[in-house]
Amino acid sequence: MDILVCIKQVPGTSKVEVDPVTGVLKRDGIDSKMNPYDLFALETAFKIKEKKGGTVKVLTMGPPQATEIIKEAYMMGADDGGVLSDRKFAGADVLATSYTISQGVRMMGKPDLIICGKQTTDGDTAQVGPEMAEYLGIPHVANVMEIKELKNDSIVVEMDMAETVEVQEIKYPCLITVDKDIFTPRLPSYKKKIASKDKEIKMFSLKDFKDKDENNYGLNGSATQVEKIFPPEVNTDKEVWKGTSEELADKVVNKLKELKFV
Repeated sequence: MDILVCIKQVPGTSKVEVDPVTGVLKRDGIDSKMNPYDLFALETAFKIKEKKGGTVKVLTMGPPQATEIIKEAYMMGADDGGVLSDRKFAGADVLATSYTISQGVRMMGKPDLIICGKQTTDGDTAQVGPEMAEYLGIPHVANVMEIKELKNDSIVVEMDMAETVEVQEIKYPCLITVDKDIFTPRLPSYKKKIASKDKEIKMFSLKDFKDKDENNYGLNGSATQVEKIFPPEVNTDKEVWKGTSEELADKVVNKLKELKFV
């Protein structure tokens, strides 16, 4: 089985600057890491490969330094990897991002199964995976919490639907997004690090795509624009009150009224 896992490099710190003009995060020069949810997606792919055989490929979109998470994936056991990197991809919303990655998927071959993490820690939209599937014209299931069965032409999964649990069977090729704790991610291997230190990482830009229309990518291809984005203000102010339970209850009520919460 050919499995493709979509991964992303996200800021490894909460101290991130925002471009005042475009409203997007400034990713250059900051500490980065692999999106935590993608570690669960990778481990799911490895577990399926161990049972069904085949290959695990990884794909990411980002600046050139995003190659670091491809190397990390190699150290965990990925067989092949690619990076979609072009300044024309910058500033993309979830729609343009999904379209760009769907074009990249075609560059990586025709996977039987695409696995994504549920969401990313820098966006939290949980929309890119399903939108990719729509662009690729394949069925998809989100919030997968367990792989129930692997058949020759389909996969049976259990989904977390907040108030209910749903079991679905979908035929290949398909896409799933997995929730955290579906499996415990393995650690990178030093032996695999040495073995993969010269392993090729494919680099793709707009000129490599079949669709080279710049209006479909980046800010040009984004259906939504950020009106305002800003880092949260750090507020360490606090008050310590002493008194009886009745006095403290009155203080709480008065404070809530003062803050106009009630």
